[in-house]
Formats: sequence, structure tokens, C-alpha cells
Amino acid sequence: MIDLKLAPRKGALAVLCLGAHSDDIEIGCGGTLLKLAKEHPDARFDWVIFGAAGTRKKEAEASAAALLKGAALRTIAVKSFRDGYFPYDGAAIKDSFEDLKKKARPDLIFTHQRSDLHQDHGLIAELTWNTFRDHLILEYEVPKYDGGLTTPNVYVPLDAALAKAKVRHILGHFPSQAGNGWFDRETFLALLRLRGVESNAPSGYAEGFHGRKITGI
Repeated sequence: MIDLKLAPRKGALAVLCLGAHSDDIEIGCGGTLLKLAKEHPDARFDWVIFGAAGTRKKEAEASAAALLKGAALRTIAVKSFRDGYFPYDGAAIKDSFEDLKKKARPDLIFTHQRSDLHQDHGLIAELTWNTFRDHLILEYEVPKYDGGLTTPNVYVPLDAALAKAKVRHILGHFPSQAGNGWFDRETFLALLRLRGVESNAPSGYAEGFHGRKITGI
């Protein structure tokens, strides 16, 4: 494996995290964000959830604040587009992206996988690429009933303690999801373990991403 290190274009690292629903970011890249916050203590994190209301909104805000508690600067925005209806609210969500583009200047963007079979996830991925056309974008993966997981081409190794901290964080901050059969420790650790095997991670754990356009050398 060849390691590539992040080099901010100017000043402190700026990271933009995008998710359709309140727990998507944590599931997809929570471990990587914890690692980035530790390795880049002066980094800025902008966190946007597009569809959460009521209890889910409260969970999203509390989770993001806790995950990024060590960050020097963070902004957290939770919007209330209707779960499952994103493609039908596409124009309004696109307007939100255009507004975001005026405010955020990210070095790195985390978003949904473009081929994700959940309609809300897929739209957020599509609009990410449509809006941010000259940025490093890493697409994270979310296990779900719909299936659709494919082999990533970018991996972030996590030490065992960090991998388990990520899982504890998810389970502790989203009690509203506890009734879902897939929402458990075994699911999240299994995916981290599988990506760890694929990337030969020293600890055996890693998060996987799809990087469609990456420049270097």
C-alpha cells in the first residue's frame, strides 16, 4: 500500500462533511473524522445534514458536537428535507448546495457513495459532484437493507481503540435507531474489519472510500 498524506492548499485543513440523514456521516467516516481531528487540531469542520427533524435532529446535533469536540472550529447545520423524498425536493436541495458553496472552502469533502441505492444518499452524492467540481471528494459507504456496497479504492486505517470508539459513539448517540436489525455493534465492526483486511491495516480495522478524482505526485 502507498500512503498519501493530506496537504491543505492554504492554512489549516478545511473539511466538509455531508450526510442525508442524522447518522450517515458517523457511520460512513466517523473514525476518519476522529483521526483527522486528532492529527489536525487546527482544522475546520463544516457538518451538514439534509434530512433530520424532531428527535433525529437533536441526535444529529449532539452527535456532531461530541465527535468534533476537539476541533478548533466547527459549524453544524441540520436541515429538514423529508426522509425518502429527496429526489422530489431536488430543486430546493440544489439551492442549499449553491448556498453552501458560497460559504465553504473545503480542502476535503466527505459525501455519500454516488452509486448508493438509497435515493436520498444518491442525490446528495450527485449534487456534491455537481456543486464542488475542483475538490478532493471521498465517498463513504453506509451498510443497509438495499445492499449496493462495492470495493473501495481509498482506505484509512484505524487503530483498534479508535474503531471501537467510533462504534460506541454511533450506538450511544442514536438510540432512536436501536430497533433496526442492522443497527448494532456487529454490523459496524464487521465492515471496519473487512476494509481492514482489504487494506492490510496493522490493527485489522479501516474505513473505505471511493475516490474518483485524486491528483498527486
